[in-house]
Amino acid sequence: MSEQKILNIGIDLGTSRSVIACDNGIRTFMSSYVGYPKDAVSQKMLGKGIIFGDDALKNRLALNLYRPFDRGVLLHSDSPEKNIEEYNKAKSVARELLRQLLSQVTKEESDKVLLRGVIGAPSLATQNNKKDLLDIADGILDDVLIASEPFTVAYGLNLFSNALIIDIGAGTTDLCRMHGTIPTQDDQITTFKAGDHIDRIFLELIKKKYADANLTLNMVKRFKEENAILSSQSETVFIELPVNGKPTQCDVTDEIKAACRSIVPEIVEGIRKLVATFDPEFQDGLKQNVILAGGGSQIVGLQREIEKYMKKTLGYGKVNKVEEPLYAGASGALMLCKDMPDEYWDQLKKQ
Repeated sequence: MSEQKILNIGIDLGTSRSVIACDNGIRTFMSSYVGYPKDAVSQKMLGKGIIFGDDALKNRLALNLYRPFDRGVLLHSDSPEKNIEEYNKAKSVARELLRQLLSQVTKEESDKVLLRGVIGAPSLATQNNKKDLLDIADGILDDVLIASEPFTVAYGLNLFSNALIIDIGAGTTDLCRMHGTIPTQDDQITTFKAGDHIDRIFLELIKKKYADANLTLNMVKRFKEENAILSSQSETVFIELPVNGKPTQCDVTDEIKAACRSIVPEIVEGIRKLVATFDPEFQDGLKQNVILAGGGSQIVGLQREIEKYMKKTLGYGKVNKVEEPLYAGASGALMLCKDMPDEYWDQLKKQ
């Protein structure tokens, strides 16, 4: 009798975007939104009982729209008893999101394949946060392991020592120092100033400058992802906004720079703490090998801005960014999944 085929999978269930990489060579991503038609008319128009990703955002006026993750973890994960109905709904929606994500990479696989996955979580995810991820995957994945997101980035890049990973997502910015072993809680820091924080600051600043403009957080988020900058040499940035119903070109150069810069001080303070509490003989190595990952790493000029702040705080610092910020976490989780011996997975099942 032939052995059952195993399909290894790396998954990043993000606040804004979910990513998956599989050892059958397929990888993809989708926005972390799920929508359900509001009534019979929207059901007829859409022709589906559930809509995912960008399609859900595009049709949000006809949908009850959900984003099941907040600050990198399941909505209300830390206090489910206080918001039991919303918490249960978020878990149900997250399971649908995971099923849809998996369906994109397992279309050609037989029903008999064993799905084994590693799911990324924020650096300082609580036991409740991790248990929720395990519950979401229960019955969908056959075997599952939860790992720190910046650790999966480091693992995928073979950065096992003398590196400090900064993973900037939508809900959290996670920092993790690598020194040749699995990082402990003392090696990691999570801050909540990340992509969503930039969006909120950017929206507030635009509203303050253009009080008559009509715009939404979703509009601001989309524009930020296309134009996020910190470089002092960049061109003037304009955004077309409806002002009293008329499309108007608005200069938002200073506003988008200020919004992007708002996450830097807390990131550098996290770097300072991780460096200052490290073995003094190896502190220089950390400062020279800071790696940016996640969607926020694509902000133009962010590397130099962090280096500038590090020079003031730590004397100097060298920052680089990963080549594939979108897939770095999921690809590293996939590599970790493939490298874990069968005995380890067997032990997990017994726990």
